[in-house]
This record gives sequence, structure tokens and C-alpha cells, in this order.
Amino acid sequence: MDNTNKYSSFEDLEVYKTAVKFTAKVYELLKKSPLKEDFAMVDQMRRATISISNNVSEGFERETDKELIRFLYFSKGSAGEVRNLFNLMEEIGYFEAVELDVYKKEVINISKQLANYIKYVKKRSGL
Repeated sequence: MDNTNKYSSFEDLEVYKTAVKFTAKVYELLKKSPLKEDFAMVDQMRRATISISNNVSEGFERETDKELIRFLYFSKGSAGEVRNLFNLMEEIGYFEAVELDVYKKEVINISKQLANYIKYVKKRSGL
């Protein structure tokens, strides 16, 4: 079954919109000191954050529910990677826990949205 039943494009998906807005917020965070000097951390966070929306869009464009689900799981994995990077930033001392709370909550919300969308696609396609 193709995944265009309810949505005509990946840009219509709430989880995609949320992930793109989240990525923009993370880019602003990464401009802050002392992260400006940690090029590896900044690069990895950018890659992981971008990967969330990239995998949603790529999976959608594959036009099969099986492939969509596969890429939604990749996206969910990237959301977990982002959470891990926030935990590392806190542990290293780049930020206090309270500074990262809102970001952690947002990425957890994205992960939950992805899980719900996966359930929805599995149910509608019988996978």
C-alpha cells in the first residue's frame, strides 16, 4: 500500500514540520560558546538533527509503507542520538541540565510522534 493515503507530501506531516523547526533551534544553540570550539560535537549534532527530518522525507518518497517504516525507525534512531549528544554536552559541562531541558523534551516529543506514526502506518497497511 502506498503512503499517500492521508498525506500528499512529507511536508504535510506534523512530525516532519516539528523536526525541521527543532533543527533550526538546535542550530541556534550550537552557535553558543563553548560549543563554537568543539567542531566534532557541533558537526555530529548537526548531522544527527538533520537526519531526523531527512529520514522522514526519504522514507515518504520511497512510496511503500515498508520502506517508510524502515526510514521512520532510522529517524527515531537519530532522535535518540541527539538526546545522547545533549547528555554528553551536559556531562562535559558545556551546558547545565536546565539549559538543555527544553531541547530534550522536544526531541523526546519528536520520538513519540515518530513512534505513533510508525504504529499508524503499520496498522493501515497490515504490517
